[in-house]
Amino acid sequence: MTPAFLTAFRGKRILVTGHTGFKGSWLSLWLEKLGANVAGYSLAPPTEPAMFDLCNIADGMDHRIGDIRDTASLDSFVAQVRPDVVFHLAAQPIVRQSYADPIETVTTNIVGTANVLEAVRRLDAPCAVVVVTSDKCYENREWIWGYREDDPMGGHDPYSMSKGATELVVASWRNSFFGPDSGVMLASGRAGNVIGGGDWAKDRIVPDCIRAFSEGRQVELRNPGATRPWQHVLEPLGGYLLLAERLLSDDARDYCSGWNFGPGADDIQPVSQIVRQIAEKWGGDASWSMSEGVHPKEAALLSLNCDKAAGLLHWKPCWHLEELAEKTVDWYRQWLRDPAGLQQVTLDQIGAFEKKMTDRRIGDSQVV
Repeated sequence: MTPAFLTAFRGKRILVTGHTGFKGSWLSLWLEKLGANVAGYSLAPPTEPAMFDLCNIADGMDHRIGDIRDTASLDSFVAQVRPDVVFHLAAQPIVRQSYADPIETVTTNIVGTANVLEAVRRLDAPCAVVVVTSDKCYENREWIWGYREDDPMGGHDPYSMSKGATELVVASWRNSFFGPDSGVMLASGRAGNVIGGGDWAKDRIVPDCIRAFSEGRQVELRNPGATRPWQHVLEPLGGYLLLAERLLSDDARDYCSGWNFGPGADDIQPVSQIVRQIAEKWGGDASWSMSEGVHPKEAALLSLNCDKAAGLLHWKPCWHLEELAEKTVDWYRQWLRDPAGLQQVTLDQIGAFEKKMTDRRIGDSQVV
């Protein structure tokens, strides 16, 4: 039996901000597959090549190029769409870029989120809103255990700080403007390090690997011993969909809070382990080495506790490290062989993930 949250969006008006990015592209195509009327508001695709273009995602949606810092343009588009659901993913997503341009990071991630929430507030209509932040929103104390949703927000670098501040914006708007009589149901989703086909961002581990391996080079790792919660991009997206479905339900108020969507303990591994998995799947002479030089500070240890999502949303991971590495390499192999087949490969992987969710009875209140 198909989980209810995979049928909840058929015919619904869905706005995805950041739809041209890596996670936004996967989410938009998934929503199109689920029969939603999808609209997207975002900057132009941030990389060349870009998954959004290669998979022809714009063909199935109302595609608008715009900046969430441009309040007039954003307000106009939100008013035109009048969304039933908003997934807010638009952000400056790179830690190292936040050192290079901290003001862009602050204005996009913090002020931009406030602009999106204000655009929804001005609609004065019922709406479910899921704001996507990051596991880096937490004050990282290098604990060996996972951070819970009620742990303090923080962040040592500009990017992490911006994600902690975004969570404070969400909490403030929920408490100040989106009370019981507003009709707006607002929650946030925090995910770990997502990987999957279609990511070409600079200074992210999988794109760095693919660029190096496809050119016959070793990939250079800045911090191979850093531990991260690795997960396929579909894992948190499935969590966001489940959360949005609950925000459309009669007991939506019970879900208006922050939620962690991270991998199981076995998939919280050092950078070197995920690179080893990808290199083995890639084959040939794929290998890695330690990068020399001085790099900006990044957390050495970070993981999420997802007991809340498991207990109340009945969500849990589906694909583990070896499988997510295989799916990722398969996607990029298709890109090298024949980019024209990428949309179908992506849809096939979404279909396989949906089947796994169904088999594992994700979202089923009878299963914990």
